[in-house]
Amino acid sequence: MPEKILMMALSPTMETGTLVRWRKKEGEAVSSGDVLCEVETDKATMDYESTSDGTLLKIVVPAGGQAKIGDTIAIMGKPGEDFSALLAEAKPAAAKPAPAAASSASTVVGGAVATRTAPAALAPSAAGRIKSSPLARRIAMQKGIDLRTLRGSGPEGRIVKRDLDSAPAGLSPGALPAPAGPIYTPGPGDEVVPLSSMRRTIARRLSQSMFSAPHYYLTVAIAMDELLATRARLNAGREKKASMNAFLMAIAGRALLHHPKVNSSWNGDSIIRHTAADIGLAVAQPDGLITPVVRDCGRKGILGIDAELADLVERARAGKLQPSEYDGATFTISSLGSSGIDEFTAVINPPGSAILAVGAIRKEPVVGDDDTIAVRQRMRVTLSCDHRVIDGAVGAAFLRELADMLENPMLALA
Repeated sequence: MPEKILMMALSPTMETGTLVRWRKKEGEAVSSGDVLCEVETDKATMDYESTSDGTLLKIVVPAGGQAKIGDTIAIMGKPGEDFSALLAEAKPAAAKPAPAAASSASTVVGGAVATRTAPAALAPSAAGRIKSSPLARRIAMQKGIDLRTLRGSGPEGRIVKRDLDSAPAGLSPGALPAPAGPIYTPGPGDEVVPLSSMRRTIARRLSQSMFSAPHYYLTVAIAMDELLATRARLNAGREKKASMNAFLMAIAGRALLHHPKVNSSWNGDSIIRHTAADIGLAVAQPDGLITPVVRDCGRKGILGIDAELADLVERARAGKLQPSEYDGATFTISSLGSSGIDEFTAVINPPGSAILAVGAIRKEPVVGDDDTIAVRQRMRVTLSCDHRVIDGAVGAAFLRELADMLENPMLALA
């Protein structure tokens, strides 16, 4: 009997995928484990493997086309089988082609094409996603309803249409209306750059965060002389130098263990306080950024964090991270100090409720308690907090202890 091959969620935040190219042709035999096609997700380009033997009877979504999760992209079966009924069902969901201006370069993430694999002909993964029907998601967007605030009555807690019938309308992460067409008319000589899946996801997630989480910001200047001296002593004679980011993540992790209210997530009708400080570091890529996560930083040493972080960053820039390695940060650090930025604010990266924006270390004149002036190396950091989860006094207490630990690294061992 012929069967549909469905588009799957190949990353926790993926909603649509672009068929970069088909590796099998119509009428070609397929064995379990064969790569059917290459799919560009919001994070990388991934190989899509078959989990069964058969013949590729029909390609429903051609190369360059886009499909939502759960849409039929192809039909497999035995040669000569009638698949017209399945094809008729699939046509309404057939994907629209990707913008013509997109080039093969859009399939490259971080300078390299990823070769991760995912099985075909399985139900879409619910990992990292709210279980909901396509109709429910569309209604939620139209009515401005945050799906995270609802309890689903469908199979396995899936949110369906009836769950939204009585839900009050209001501004939600998905309530930003999509424009009917281009917003601006390009002028003579302007370049029109089609959005990659990664750039679309960044725009959507950050818009959701900014509109759903009421941000407030706390800034403090930190004397870094002692930490810089400590780092120099640790790195003395070492071929591989421990990075400043490793120090920041280790000390932030310890501070988070003392302030569990900051290491928390908004969960609609509850707040989740995490036992482990899973810290993500924002890493720039050619078409956006990704946040590899070092798990349980509060209980790891600086050298261990540094080794783990170096591996994650290298693979992040090559587009080779697995979803479990960049999803689920309970706290995030974003540093632009190496770019010469003194101070900035960052948008919170869900499911975390806070993000630390780190500026450059500068020599500055500082007035001491005895009114003497001395030159100190200082760094400004800004903590963005979700006010639904973190009250101002709670955020201030955390930032004060973090600053104390950075100014006096021995306190992190207490």
